[in-house]
Amino acid sequence: YGKCGNVDDARSVFAKMPQRDAVSWTAIIAVYSQNGHGREALELFKQMLLEGLSPDKVTFISVLSGCSHA
Repeated sequence: YGKCGNVDDARSVFAKMPQRDAVSWTAIIAVYSQNGHGREALELFKQMLLEGLSPDKVTFISVLSGCSHA
């Protein structure tokens, strides 16, 4: 959904996931970043950290991309 620009459906699928790992968090952060929602991407990144997950290089690239599209 995210690659098609459908942020709402991507978020809905993410919200329904019973377990979320660093890969799923990075994917939803990337969806927001690539679709011009940089602030929301940063908020998701903060939530990821609060849940105790460790970001990797791809996560950081997605967050930085969001900052450039905000």
